[in-house]
Amino acid sequence: MDLLATTSAVAVSSYALLSTIYKSAQALYAQPTIPSSLQNDLEQAGVVLPSVDVIVPCFNEDPNTLSECLASIASQDYAGKLRVIVVDDGSANRDLVGPVHKIYASDPRFRIIFMAKNVGKRKAQIAAIRSSSGDLVLNVDSDTILAVDVVTKLVSKMQDPDVGAAMGQLIASNRNETWLTMLIDMEYWLACNEERAAQARFGAVMCCCGPCAMYRRSALALLLDQYETQFFRGKPSDFGEDRHLTILMLKAGFRTEYVPDAIAATVVPDSLGPYLRQQLRWARSTFRDTFLALRLLPELDRYLTLDVVGQNLGPLLLALSSLAALAQFVIGGSVAWWTVLTIAAMTMVRCSVAAFRARDLRFLGFSLHTPINIFLLLPLKAYALCTLSNSDWLSRKVMVSSDGESKAVIPRRAAGISSAKSSVSSAAIRKPGLSHRASSVAGTESVCGRDRSSAYK
Repeated sequence: MDLLATTSAVAVSSYALLSTIYKSAQALYAQPTIPSSLQNDLEQAGVVLPSVDVIVPCFNEDPNTLSECLASIASQDYAGKLRVIVVDDGSANRDLVGPVHKIYASDPRFRIIFMAKNVGKRKAQIAAIRSSSGDLVLNVDSDTILAVDVVTKLVSKMQDPDVGAAMGQLIASNRNETWLTMLIDMEYWLACNEERAAQARFGAVMCCCGPCAMYRRSALALLLDQYETQFFRGKPSDFGEDRHLTILMLKAGFRTEYVPDAIAATVVPDSLGPYLRQQLRWARSTFRDTFLALRLLPELDRYLTLDVVGQNLGPLLLALSSLAALAQFVIGGSVAWWTVLTIAAMTMVRCSVAAFRARDLRFLGFSLHTPINIFLLLPLKAYALCTLSNSDWLSRKVMVSSDGESKAVIPRRAAGISSAKSSVSSAAIRKPGLSHRASSVAGTESVCGRDRSSAYK
């Protein structure tokens, strides 16, 4: 009993010390810097804007969701040349998304590629990249809605030739649906405005997230073969494409950046099952690329070493202290109060700091994420580590109509999204309407079932 109590106390104390140092440094470096003048340069007369190819890979996507995604891209206020390539990766619901394809078939900026069979997001993405020619490539998930100025803001960051990739801020478009979507929305804010923002201070964002990430074509040309042929234990690696490509960019000597005011709203899981499947896949991809990331650390700022240690050793110490405390309770019937109170105190401090920084009291409710992390996510990460060779996406589901028959679904007109509100700026992201196309569509409800974890996340 004494051994368990000591182990739990030492582990949780070490966790508290490490977290205090790491989170303090993160909060310091995550503070906004003076805005760059590059965006103003874009607005000056005579500046030649780079061409941008927007790539939207999709697989069994809900027609209404896809329609809203493409409408937001079509409504971008970018003054340069913009082209859009939609890659249908062998979807089984092409009769349902056909009306969406038809809407954009007459738009010269849009091109739709139909893959003969499902080849996976990475290969579908690569097929689009190789058939495009823009100076910059913006990858957008098919369930993501962009604010009208996203392309302009990302391009302004990419004007620096040393930048190979840049990501925008992600928010949950469905954050008000369930308690879980609200938690995930806060989790996204913390991941973007603490973790990514601090990493960006040193030009080394470790993962430019897939829903909204821009890449330099010249850099992609150097890395595409490596990106396409990633293997793990002799098997092709398909998921985790955003993290792997980001690390390849850093390895090649390019900077990777975060643009907080380039806001993209994406659909997040609304129940625990899809959420845990998504987290399992993300954990596997993170572990797979950890060794590659470790090799980069000597070339990067010392803060990035602290970041990697904090993100990997911290959860290990938390898991050890929790297991020892649980064993102490089961075997001896005594509660490890020091462990419980320390974890509770760390949770409240973190949530209070987040609420202050975001100017939003709802972040106090993020304390509910702590029991989810301890009792669900930590065991899931342990399972992920033991099953690294498994490359199953876990969330790909064929869409079918509610009565088992194929039915044509006319996409709803894209309207405003009042609930997709940025926690950092309190400005709502707007889903632009289809304007001149509105007369050709009718508002109906989708008859399709869909795994809310998204087939491509």
